[in-house]
Amino acid sequence: MLDIKRIRENPDWVRQGLVARGAATEAVDNLRRVDETRRELLTDVESLKSQRNAASKQIGDLKKKGQDTGAAQAAVREVGDRIAALDERVRAVEGELDQILLMIPNVPHASVPVGHSDAENPIVAQHGTPREFAFQPKGHVELGEHLGLMDFKRAARMSGAGFALFIGAGARLQRALIQFMLDVHVRDHGYTEVWPPALVNSAAMTGTGQLPKMAEDMYRLAADELYLIPTAEVPVTNFYREDIIERPLPIYLTAYTPCFRREAGAAGKDTRGLIRLHQFDKVEMVKFAAPETSYDELEKLRADAEDILQRLGLVYRVKSLCTGDLSFAAAKCYDLELWAPGQQAWLEVSSCSNFEDFQARRAGIRYRDENGKTRFVHTLNGSGVALPRLVVAILENGQQADGSVVLPPAIVPYMNGVERLTVSV
Repeated sequence: MLDIKRIRENPDWVRQGLVARGAATEAVDNLRRVDETRRELLTDVESLKSQRNAASKQIGDLKKKGQDTGAAQAAVREVGDRIAALDERVRAVEGELDQILLMIPNVPHASVPVGHSDAENPIVAQHGTPREFAFQPKGHVELGEHLGLMDFKRAARMSGAGFALFIGAGARLQRALIQFMLDVHVRDHGYTEVWPPALVNSAAMTGTGQLPKMAEDMYRLAADELYLIPTAEVPVTNFYREDIIERPLPIYLTAYTPCFRREAGAAGKDTRGLIRLHQFDKVEMVKFAAPETSYDELEKLRADAEDILQRLGLVYRVKSLCTGDLSFAAAKCYDLELWAPGQQAWLEVSSCSNFEDFQARRAGIRYRDENGKTRFVHTLNGSGVALPRLVVAILENGQQADGSVVLPPAIVPYMNGVERLTVSV
């Protein structure tokens, strides 16, 4: 959430950020109104407490003189009742204030390009040139089913649309890619691997910004009030929930997890194959950084995600998301998109975001600076990377005229030396 002090002191800063996002600005005025009510109530409470203290002192003086204190004590009780009633009102107003704050998105960083939709996201880099085929390239569904790597019909019988079933070398490829990415991030990029729970509570989901705004996209287990994680960002960021970090920053964590998304707002979009799934695998990178260095860390985070794609020899491009396409919690974000010749499309495979202190305020994550003062940390995360569209790009870019697929050399050691996927006899 945003710092309410900054909103008090510079409400136009928030309004401008919301306008740039294409979001309504009424929440700023509502917040200021409720905040003013809260501050007035607190002033009244303090005034009454001063009255009660003075009256209590008077009772003490009367007792010393042996005089009757009945009327004075009744007055103190009355003031106490008024304080209790005001305290209840303060709690209600603070709850309302928190709810408004939780629904206000982050303010875009000054370097974020202004735009209304993904059509206005500028391309800031591209690596490689799309391969030219001497034959008509097939899509990953046809390739995967021909090679016996996946079975979407059986997956649909088990779970419905939006799920994948990997078989044999297809399952091995998933495992190989996960291991490869974790090894690179830990060995070469300096991350510490964690293995977090796949179920989290509502406080964790609220901390990273999925709740309450995006509740309809989450899988909820009502009986236990737990949620299936949409990304490892949620449990890994909450590693330091309500903590004061006492170790040096920055801190780099990486994790593999399955991810679960209802995609309630994406009905009918990219439903065939691996493009959009309700369950998928992903390796995630999370950083905790000092505010002064968090944008340098964002560039490093993006470079770490790009390194995975470069080692796999894939063609990709990088977009800087415009204000109207930023996620709810992000202050700045880059999207990495792979070229998929069978789709004739660029497919997002990683988002690298700096949330500044937006998540840290919601989750109570602080650190102690060099002067011993506690401050809210800046959090960052990026896919390092997501599996489904990575598999799409590997299959479609590595396909041969005979229907086989040549694998990237970097992944061959993780496939027990298998260099080419062919039809199993």
